[in-house]
Amino acid sequence: MRNIFIATLIEQAKIDKRIFVITPDLGFSVLEKYIEEFPDRFLNTGIAEQNAIGVAAGLALSGKIVYVYSIIPFVTMRCYEQVRIDVAYMNLNVRLVGVGAGMSYGPAGATHYAIEDIAIMRVLPNMTVCCPGDPVEAREIVKRSFEHHGPMYIRLGRGGEPAIHHEGIRIEIGKAVTVCEGSDVALITTSNMLEQGKQWAVYWGNMGRSVKLVSMPTIKPFDRDIVINIIESGLPIVTLEEHNIIGGLGSAVAEIIAESGKAVKFKRIAIPDVYPHFVGSQHFLRRKFGLHDPEVLFEGIV
Repeated sequence: MRNIFIATLIEQAKIDKRIFVITPDLGFSVLEKYIEEFPDRFLNTGIAEQNAIGVAAGLALSGKIVYVYSIIPFVTMRCYEQVRIDVAYMNLNVRLVGVGAGMSYGPAGATHYAIEDIAIMRVLPNMTVCCPGDPVEAREIVKRSFEHHGPMYIRLGRGGEPAIHHEGIRIEIGKAVTVCEGSDVALITTSNMLEQGKQWAVYWGNMGRSVKLVSMPTIKPFDRDIVINIIESGLPIVTLEEHNIIGGLGSAVAEIIAESGKAVKFKRIAIPDVYPHFVGSQHFLRRKFGLHDPEVLFEGIV
């Protein structure tokens, strides 16, 4: 996803001189081509995330569309006060681009895990929160970011995610994407769990179960209508995310279900409300938290 992000950004920067990129000393092997083409529209602030956000806010106030690129915990949590006051409160055109969704940086340990980011970013007024699930969604979200007014948080996987959607699709901020229809359960995914959601849908299809798969590339604003339509259809709803079970996709869906006044079977599959004390590959960590097994999809639902 990060390669698609920078490639899409470069194409727009050729025609829009407002594009500006900041990094707190990260992005090596990703940002070089942009830096070569637009050295005057790039700044490495060093390992100073709070300052990076302040600089981004100043540039946005001068008319720039600023992209701040770093690993997720460093572009969201380390500088959260500056994001809240300098960017969100001021409603500025700053895009926080975080790489390493969920436990993508598993070998780096808990300091690099991104399991709280959706929750803390979606609570900020004015902040749009986008969590693309494949390179196609990432490209489309970045394209929409050129037109969008106000701050955005874009949560990217670390790399290597396969394309799930066809190339011609147009994805809008605030709209879900139905990947496939089904009649037994609705599985709603976000961010880097889209690929696994597709694998689960195929697995259960081979087992004679029909899964409606929905991708949520935007968490805020949330596509309330698609959830209401699923509730009214009577399908059980399952959410799947590589994030703390509190505050993310599952919580957003639960809020809509609760306010609908209608009963529906509902289940959240996510990381339990604990800090991971394991180090290893993303696949290893998903197994540790039970995010790998398709059998859990129907447990307690039907």
